[in-house]
Amino acid sequence: MKEITKNIFYVGVNDRNKTLFEGLWPLPNGVSYNSYIIADEKVCLIDTVEVDFFMPYLENIREVIGQRPIDYVVVNHMEPDHSGSLALLRQFYPDIQIIGNKKTFDMMSGFYHLTTGLKEVKNGDSIDLGSYQLQFVLTPMVHWPETMMTLCAPNTPLGRKTLARQEPSTVNVLFSGDAFGCFGALNGAYVDEQMNCDTFWLEMTRYYSNIVGKYGTPVQMALKKLAGVKVDYICSTHGPVWHEHVEKVIGIYDRLSRYEAEPGLVICYGTMYGNTERAAEVIARAAAQAGLKNIVMYNVSQTHHSYIIRDLFRYRGLIVGAPTYNTGLYHEMNVLLDELSQKDIKGRLFGWFGSYSWASKAVGEIARWNEEKLHYEQVGTPVEIKQALNADTLAQCEALGREMAEKLMA
Repeated sequence: MKEITKNIFYVGVNDRNKTLFEGLWPLPNGVSYNSYIIADEKVCLIDTVEVDFFMPYLENIREVIGQRPIDYVVVNHMEPDHSGSLALLRQFYPDIQIIGNKKTFDMMSGFYHLTTGLKEVKNGDSIDLGSYQLQFVLTPMVHWPETMMTLCAPNTPLGRKTLARQEPSTVNVLFSGDAFGCFGALNGAYVDEQMNCDTFWLEMTRYYSNIVGKYGTPVQMALKKLAGVKVDYICSTHGPVWHEHVEKVIGIYDRLSRYEAEPGLVICYGTMYGNTERAAEVIARAAAQAGLKNIVMYNVSQTHHSYIIRDLFRYRGLIVGAPTYNTGLYHEMNVLLDELSQKDIKGRLFGWFGSYSWASKAVGEIARWNEEKLHYEQVGTPVEIKQALNADTLAQCEALGREMAEKLMA
């Protein structure tokens, strides 16, 4: 049995077949759908899994509780990768009570037509399981309107004694929904101290930037609600159970949700025949020669934008360049800038360049994106290249890279 701490078990599953999360974000290492069960005087399931995995999920549950009934299932988040098994679960456990907030049940009615056997909770409400007590913390817009977290803490007997009441654990477990999660299936182990976590750190940043990134302010509000609460385990719905690295994980979310970034530079370019790419290389070389060490370069037609968005959450500087195409901006660059505008990333430094053969449009279009949508701080003078680099435009590219590096390191 996959026991996390006394009477709290992991019963999740791995998905190693899906290639795109939400049909958008690459999953080179798969993803886990995490669910947990508390086998106390009352049995409580925390979240479920995607419906395609229901039968192995049911086996995991029965491995822990056998034929015991389940009293409650807590729904921290209604996305179908976590709530998808609810309707089937009700078929196997007809008396189970579903715990959620008002917005949870509004969505549940639409998704699964479940309208009975519901127990509504508000922020700060609690439920007694026996040795443990659950307390509910509403965290709207992290990253859906109904999201909440559930804190499982040792119960206080309040003067009453029951033979069935067990000696409680001394640890606090936070069931955090999608918060603190990351991409990547779990390879045998499920608690961080039992595994090498190196592959998960960048995948946590990519998960946050791709899925949660727009909602920095709600994340900060959620962190404030949890401030001062002793948390020994964080049980997210994706990725490892955090125990050894709880402080690091909370720190990562705090930093990302404040849009705090390292002094580094992301250079993104689109290119058709190599001229814009050569300009990007000149800019990168100049930034490196100026002393900037953290520089990453991406061809927007070759690298999935998921990774570019991740690195813009990591680094403060962004320089983009693309050719004019169909009297507008190169398509893939247009798509990337639109994606960035939706993330509402704050506090970034921005430079740009563009190329054209006979109709100058790219540089102006990038400027319009920044003025109307991105609102980043402009660094340097935009470089406009007609046909190919010459001595003047090469020097302008060097100046752009150098100015960005100096600004980042200042």
